[in-house]
Amino acid sequence: MTADTLAGTGRLVRFMLRRDRVRLSVWIGSLLLLYVYFIVALGSLYRTQEERQTRAALMETPASVIMAGPGYGLDNYTTGAILANEMVLWMIAGLAIMSMSEVVRNTRAEEESGRAELVRAGAVGRHAPAVAALLTVVIANVVFALLSALLLILAGDLAVADSFAVAAGTSLSALVFAAVAVVACQVTEHSRGASGLGLAALGLAVLVRGIGDLQERHGSTLSWFSPIAWTQQMRSYVDLRTWPMALSVGAVVLLLVLGASLASRRDFGAGLTGVAPGRAEASPLLRSPLALAWRQQRTGLFWWFGGFSAMFVASGTYLGDGIEQTLETMAEQNPAVFEMFGTGDLADSFTAILLVFGGVFAAGYGVSAALRAKTEEAEGRTEVMLALPVSRTRWLAAQLTVAVLGATFLMMVGVAFALWRGAVTAGAEADLGHFLGAGAAYVPGLLVVLGLAAALYAWAPRATPVLWALIAFMGVSGMFGSLLDLPDAVLGISPFWWSGMVPLEKVEAAPLVVLSALAVALFAAAFAGFRRRDVPR
Repeated sequence: MTADTLAGTGRLVRFMLRRDRVRLSVWIGSLLLLYVYFIVALGSLYRTQEERQTRAALMETPASVIMAGPGYGLDNYTTGAILANEMVLWMIAGLAIMSMSEVVRNTRAEEESGRAELVRAGAVGRHAPAVAALLTVVIANVVFALLSALLLILAGDLAVADSFAVAAGTSLSALVFAAVAVVACQVTEHSRGASGLGLAALGLAVLVRGIGDLQERHGSTLSWFSPIAWTQQMRSYVDLRTWPMALSVGAVVLLLVLGASLASRRDFGAGLTGVAPGRAEASPLLRSPLALAWRQQRTGLFWWFGGFSAMFVASGTYLGDGIEQTLETMAEQNPAVFEMFGTGDLADSFTAILLVFGGVFAAGYGVSAALRAKTEEAEGRTEVMLALPVSRTRWLAAQLTVAVLGATFLMMVGVAFALWRGAVTAGAEADLGHFLGAGAAYVPGLLVVLGLAAALYAWAPRATPVLWALIAFMGVSGMFGSLLDLPDAVLGISPFWWSGMVPLEKVEAAPLVVLSALAVALFAAAFAGFRRRDVPR
C-alpha cells in the first residue's frame, strides 16, 4: 500500500464512527451487559467453592467441552476460571459477528449499493474504505476490551492482569474474523456472500476448537488451528500466559496482506469469483412474492438450522441416563439451583429451561427474518415490487409467512426434536411426543413476538430495536426469574411466561388461546398499518 491508496482514510474513519455510533454502542453495551448478567448469576448461584466444584463436574462432559472451553481450572473452579472457560467462546462469537458485519457494511455493501463509487470519485484511495472499516472495528474492540476489563475487575473482583489479558485476547480473536471478512469482501461480489463466508469461518473455528478439545484434555494440536482457542489457551485466572495473543496479531497481519493483494487484482464493484449467469427466463417457482421471499431467506434459514441442531443436540446429551441424580446432587449442595429448577421432576425442569432458551433463539431468527421486510424497503426493492401487480397485503404476507414458518420449524425441529435426539444419543429412554408437545406449547408465545415485530415495522419502523431488548429479557427471566424474585407483572412481559414451564408444568389451554389471539391481532394491526403508511418511510 502507498500513501495514495490510503488517501482519505482518516475522514472515512470519522464518518463510519459517526454513522454507526448507535449500532456499535448497542453491540458493545449488550455484550457488557452479558458479562454483568453472568457475574451476577454466578454470585447468586455459586457462593461457595463446593458449589462451584459441582458445576465443574458438569463442565467435564463432552457437551460442555464443545459449548464452553478446554476446562482449565476445573480442579479449583473459581469465578474467574468459570468466566474464562465458559464465556470467552460466546464473547468472541458476539464480537466477531459485530466486527464482520461492520466490515462488510462499510466495504462490500457500499460497493454493491453504488455509494462507494461516489466516494471514490473524491480524493479517496483504493484501499482507504477497507482500512477505514478495519480501523473502525479496531477502535470498537479496544473500547470493549477496556470497558470489559474494568467491569470484570470492579464487578467481579477478579485479578487485574488476567482481566486485561482475557479482554485483550477476546478482542484480538474477534479482529481475526474481521480480517477474514476483509478477504471475503474481495472474493465475492455481494454483501450477503461475504457475510456468509465470514459466518462460515466462525462456525468452522467453533467446530475445530470443540473437536480438538474433545480429543485431549485442555486441547489437542487441532485446537490450535482455531482463533478461538488462542484466547482460551491463555489460561486466564488459572496460570496466565499471554504469548497466544501473538498468534492473533500474526493472523490479522497475514489476512490483511492477503486482502490487500486480492483487492489490487479485482475490478471495482466485482469479486474475484464471478457470478454465474442466471436463466434466460425466471423459474416458475419465482412467480409469486412468497416464492421470492423464500428464495431470499432460505440460505439464512439453512445456516440457522445447522447451528440450532448442533447446539441443541449437544444440549440434549445433558438429558441422558443419570441426569436426575446429577441434578439432585447439585440441588442438594446448592439451594439456589433448587430454587431455579423449582419443585417437581428436575429433568423436566431442566428440559423446560432448555426449551425456553431455544424459544428465545427461535424468536431471534423470527425477528431478523420478519425485519427483512424493513431491509427490502430501505434498499428500494419494495417500491419495485409494489409497482407490479402485487398488493401491499400480498407482499407483506409473503415476508411474514417465511418468518413464521421458519421460526416455528426451528422451534419444533431445531430445538425440541434436537433435544430429544441428543437425549436418546446419551442413553435416555425419551419420548419424542413428550418433547414435541412441550416445544409446541412455546409456539404461541413465539408468534406473539413475531406479531409485535410485524406491527412495529408497519407502524413505527424506527422502534424495532426494542424487540432485541424484549428477547434479552425473555432469556434472563426464563432462566433466573425465580432467583430474581420478580413480580408476575414483570415476568408477564415475556410471552413465554404465559405458556408455563412446560414440560415441568401441565399445558393449560386458556393462556395458549389468549396468546394465539394476541398474535392474530398484532398481525392484523401490521397489515392495517402497512396499507396506510408511505413506502418508503
